Amino acid sequence: MSKENIEKVRVFALGGVGEIGKNMYVVEVDEDILVVDAGLMFPDDDMLGVDIVIPDVSYLVENAERVQGIFLTHGHEDHIGGLSYVLKKINVPVYGTKLTLGLVEEKLKEAGIFRHCTLNLIDANSRLTIGSTSVSFFRTNHSIPDSVGICFETPQGAVVHTGDFKFDQTPVDGKHAEIGKMAAIGERGVLCLLSDSTNAERPGTTKSEIEVGQGIAEVFEKTEGRIIVTTFASNVHRIQQVIQASIRANRKLAVVGKSMVRVITIATKLGYIDAPKDLFIEIDEIGKYRDEQLAILTTGSQGEPMSALTRMAKGAHRQITITEEDTVIIAASAIPGNEKSVSAIIDKLYRIGAEVVYGQAKVHASGHGSQEELMLMLNLMKPKYFVPIHGEFRMQHAHRDLALKTGMKSENIFLVDKGEVVEFTNAQARKTGKVPSGNVLIDGLGVGDVGNIVLRDRRLLSKDGILVVVVTLNKKTGEFVSGPNIISRGFVYVRESEKLLEDANELVGAILKKCVNENVNEWSSLKSNVREGLSRFLFEKTKRRPMILPIIMEV
Repeated sequence: MSKENIEKVRVFALGGVGEIGKNMYVVEVDEDILVVDAGLMFPDDDMLGVDIVIPDVSYLVENAERVQGIFLTHGHEDHIGGLSYVLKKINVPVYGTKLTLGLVEEKLKEAGIFRHCTLNLIDANSRLTIGSTSVSFFRTNHSIPDSVGICFETPQGAVVHTGDFKFDQTPVDGKHAEIGKMAAIGERGVLCLLSDSTNAERPGTTKSEIEVGQGIAEVFEKTEGRIIVTTFASNVHRIQQVIQASIRANRKLAVVGKSMVRVITIATKLGYIDAPKDLFIEIDEIGKYRDEQLAILTTGSQGEPMSALTRMAKGAHRQITITEEDTVIIAASAIPGNEKSVSAIIDKLYRIGAEVVYGQAKVHASGHGSQEELMLMLNLMKPKYFVPIHGEFRMQHAHRDLALKTGMKSENIFLVDKGEVVEFTNAQARKTGKVPSGNVLIDGLGVGDVGNIVLRDRRLLSKDGILVVVVTLNKKTGEFVSGPNIISRGFVYVRESEKLLEDANELVGAILKKCVNENVNEWSSLKSNVREGLSRFLFEKTKRRPMILPIIMEV
């Protein structure tokens, strides 16, 4: 197809820029829409009660007939966690590597939609033709096996998405990043590079996974008591290192946490985890072994309140309680925003008296490349235009500075927010407006039914509580026959604030009497008068603004 036939190429993010997680990117080649990843994000502290956050895909739903497929770079939650929600809205083919699809399959079965979905297996050597676009892949190193970058060959040049990557010279599985293939793509000409910015502020290179394995093995060798290791459930390489350390130290391994058990089961079945069957024991069997014969692998590396590690530390876990004889290895770093909860769990473990190995010790390596590796990727790809992705805005900005160091022109680098479109015409780029984007909040079974107004109410309730004012009205005469009764929750301790609530009661009575005398009998007006008068009074007396909920009943 000639260049004249193609009107435009457009690139934008529906998630994953200006934030950590929720990765979802779109490459439009004329009428074809190609989607990269469909991740989730864990809620911020102010998203009270929200379980997870996924991208707003209303643009894809509106243009569903144009969406050709979703291409997955790897199997981490921030790249595949939103897929089951997206596929319920637009049922399109999904392309991914073996382990990635293994993890996706389990998610789709849980959501009850697996039978209706089309999963297509690819590997680093696959080549596809989707509409007018040739799609190829290249292997990258990350903290989960089967990670790939993606190259979309458009008539204007290649659009390359790196996925999450680092250049690990001694990878755990012996599979190196395909630097030669990346260089070849760069030689052919890259129109636009979308590259991982997570560690753009970190100088040097990222530590190899092999060093982490050695660090974990050292702890296993010198520890006499029980060892409890926590890491991300999806960090398959780290799980393999814990397995190897357990075998060498002649310890049995018990696995705790539903997500951890699921990932180990899938990865073992697909050949990504190698472990003798007699290594693993059920959690109920740990009482049969001495402490020096035991290792426990668990979820909870981010200090999540309901995770297995947190419950063990609080003594609230049914089978395991952490004691001063235990050594806890936290083989993960805090996701930005989780630092406080991670610090809290480390603090709690130290208070118990346990030995804690974390952070500064050699028990974790990032899965993302640092500055030297990011510049190497830029030099391999030699893109004409560059869009830093996957990171908070400061990380994207730091990545921009690295691109400038490699010789890129400032005007050829686009720092984008969610929904901002970079459009290419005749291999020239410019920003051209926005598409709908944002957060969809998932609370329990509700998808998107918690919005800003609900969150505002939850914040208000959590801050100053609620007052319910109950009044009974005579339907015929319009007079008030009982009440007002005031019920307080989370505002003041009733027994110590009886005078305040009595005064509030009298005030509400006076407001209602005045409304009756002035023939104000519309419920909305009555409620509004009560709410405004009572709110003013309580703020004067307490400098707090509880939510006030007037309830009027008729008899």
